[in-house]
Amino acid sequence: MTVAAYRNLVLATLGLTLTFWAWNLIAPLGDAFTTDLGLTGVEEVVLVAAPVLAGSLGQVPVGALTDRFGARVMFPLVSALTIVPVLLLIPARHHYPTLLAAGFLLGLGGTTFAIGIPLVNGWFRPGRRGLALGVFGMGMGGVALSGHLTPRIHAYDENLPYLVVAMVLAVFAMLAALMITDAPDRPVPQTSVTTGLAVAGRRPVTWELAALYAIGFGGIVAFGVYLPTYLQTWYGLDATDAGTKAAGFALVTVLFRPIGGWCSDRVHPAVVTAGALGLVALLAVVQALDPLLHPLGTVDFLGMAAGLGAASGSVFALVPRVTPQHRIGSVTGIVGAMGGLGGFVPPLVMGAVYSGKGSYAVGFMLLSDLALAGCVYAFGRMRTTDADTTRTPDSPQ
Repeated sequence: MTVAAYRNLVLATLGLTLTFWAWNLIAPLGDAFTTDLGLTGVEEVVLVAAPVLAGSLGQVPVGALTDRFGARVMFPLVSALTIVPVLLLIPARHHYPTLLAAGFLLGLGGTTFAIGIPLVNGWFRPGRRGLALGVFGMGMGGVALSGHLTPRIHAYDENLPYLVVAMVLAVFAMLAALMITDAPDRPVPQTSVTTGLAVAGRRPVTWELAALYAIGFGGIVAFGVYLPTYLQTWYGLDATDAGTKAAGFALVTVLFRPIGGWCSDRVHPAVVTAGALGLVALLAVVQALDPLLHPLGTVDFLGMAAGLGAASGSVFALVPRVTPQHRIGSVTGIVGAMGGLGGFVPPLVMGAVYSGKGSYAVGFMLLSDLALAGCVYAFGRMRTTDADTTRTPDSPQ
């Protein structure tokens, strides 16, 4: 691999980390907003969910635009534009409707995943592509970085988190404009952005990938949202201890994402995905039996985190094997969006199951069934699916 390939990988991972920090600025300060504005529980949930929803859906058009214009244009542009909603949070934080609107705009920071995947994919050959895509995916740790740093910076001054994030985004946008380059052989589709999205959306494999990613990454999102509540409700932990354990879960998912990609360079990504989801299915059954938190429950949750992280990495190692090069941004946008949206339903199901049954066992069994279905489908169907990635940009798809 050339120096340029690793330079672009480092910059893309850094950019993903910083923009995901911006994307997650509201959630760590949810309690502060609730206290200052007197929000109801529903209003706080909507406020926290607004950037996540907008960022997930925004990956679809941003991925298609990246196919058309390249990461060389899109990464610095989106990073710079994200500064606007970050700074808008300063005057908006005293008025709920305005804050909610700024939160939706903040979703722009969550779209850079659909920019980085085509960029990294173009620079790395198949034998090393899975690991490279997994390393890039570690930039999602920016969400955890925000959870750790944002409240601590906010404790010094309530405007300081937004000013710090705006500053680092501005610096990165300048670096990206100067140093990010698309692969020399990047194919450029000659069709319009909307046509590219329509073509990607008509391919069944796009939705097959989306379903698998909704299980893998959707599971990560769901646990990130609901695990602290589960640990407090079921195991009686205090908020600090529950938050620390949830952060450990998130860290394991981040670390195992490149491991899933690395394994996919050596074994077919569908096989890695099947194995990872199979592990999640087994461990979800164990958790449904309500083991003691120490040590079995803790080991069980960390095992599920490893499986979900590895599956998230292997699914995106599968994308370039079944997607023409010039459609990777569009497909990534759709798949990434479904992964983010896939995390919204499970917390609602878990809450409803607990309210109705007084137990979480049914919820974990449903997770097991879903993961097992993904395991079987990945191994039985996706292992034999390939795309002719040598087609020219104008070839019919």
